[in-house]
Amino acid sequence: MTIYNALIIDDHPLIAEAYKSAFSYVERKDNSISFSIDVANDCDTANEKILHFFNENKSLDIVFLDMSLPASKDRKILSGEDLGLIINEKFPTTKVIVATTYNDNFRIHNILKNLNPDGLLIKNDISSKELVTAITEVIANPPYYSKTVLKSLRMQHSSDLFIDDIDRKILYEISIGTKLKDMKNVLLSVHSIVKRKRALKQIFDVEDSDDSKLISVAKEKGFI
Repeated sequence: MTIYNALIIDDHPLIAEAYKSAFSYVERKDNSISFSIDVANDCDTANEKILHFFNENKSLDIVFLDMSLPASKDRKILSGEDLGLIINEKFPTTKVIVATTYNDNFRIHNILKNLNPDGLLIKNDISSKELVTAITEVIANPPYYSKTVLKSLRMQHSSDLFIDDIDRKILYEISIGTKLKDMKNVLLSVHSIVKRKRALKQIFDVEDSDDSKLISVAKEKGFI
């Protein structure tokens, strides 16, 4: 029997239970597969569990990863996207299934480009059958994308614009009212931060000099 170490990272208990039920169903359908399941509901707990797997030299085989999570207490990990980058760095062979409520085409393409997950599900698409299919497909023959993601991929996306983890940190710091000179987590000069903020306003088509409009659009699209 093959035993897979699985980690569910989601701050909604009902959704985490749905993932666990899907794993159980896959086990019942295939007696050669078993899952050892761990659950984390925020960035700090998830990071601790990831580091535990890494430090104990244990395999981390499959992860369900929510994008919208409470930031870590030290504000170095702002969302599931940052956790995904950590997983990709420490466990390059881990199968990561990203789940998000955001179905904006730009957000979907950004996740695919930044994380290159083995699965990407829009939560509005998710059903019990969809979760089971996602698990079995990602284990056997990734990637697996839900219908909204496939629709987005079929659309021509002419823009090469991309928001990286530094951009997301800048957006987060602006959203909580941090002054430019105090953005220590960003690790850039004030001049570089100003340039990036200007570029972000162009990306989000925000002309207003007031940062509140930029933050409003960034939240709407799921980048904060």
